[in-house]
Amino acid sequence: MARMPSAERRRQLIEAAIRAMTRDGVPRTTTRSIAAEADVSLSVFHYCFDSKQELLESVIEAITEHYIAVVREAIRPKATVRETVRAGFQAYWDHVCANPGEHMLTYELTQYALRQPGFEHLARRQYELYTDTFTQLIDQLRQDVGLELRVPVAVLAHYLAVMTDGLTLNFLVLGDATAASDVLDTIADQVVHLVRGEVRPAAPADG
Repeated sequence: MARMPSAERRRQLIEAAIRAMTRDGVPRTTTRSIAAEADVSLSVFHYCFDSKQELLESVIEAITEHYIAVVREAIRPKATVRETVRAGFQAYWDHVCANPGEHMLTYELTQYALRQPGFEHLARRQYELYTDTFTQLIDQLRQDVGLELRVPVAVLAHYLAVMTDGLTLNFLVLGDATAASDVLDTIADQVVHLVRGEVRPAAPADG
């Protein structure tokens, strides 16, 4: 087995855990099966993670990172604030549609954490992370687009986290992507009413 930096090895195990849990479910996925999925020894797993709790928290963070990267890219300033905001929601939604099993896993992780004694804090951390993620995206828009909010950042971030979380679960249950698109349009319209700002023109390209 080739040696690699510990951070890279952790990432390898996290992605293996996501694949295994998406396929087999959280309760049936063991540290041994994750190590096998990653093609490493069990001792390597225990070297990288002190506990299953630590692994699950890393899994939650990794799944969030998967979609926040595409959203960050999507909310580069467009012609209008509304177009910019809607593009961000569309990028998130495209990720949901392309990776439904991964998003379904997030709900299973929540239920598992709430039912498993000693793991309850992971569910709280998961939903705090969602709000923190929207706070970061709002701050990016405030910097890039010059938004002024009519409500506190924390309120808007929590609102968006609640709306997208509920919409995602609704889609996973009902499978109605058309209805989801209409709701995203409505959310984007509501966000525009909660902010003030104008898109700043992009800097002219060299040459």
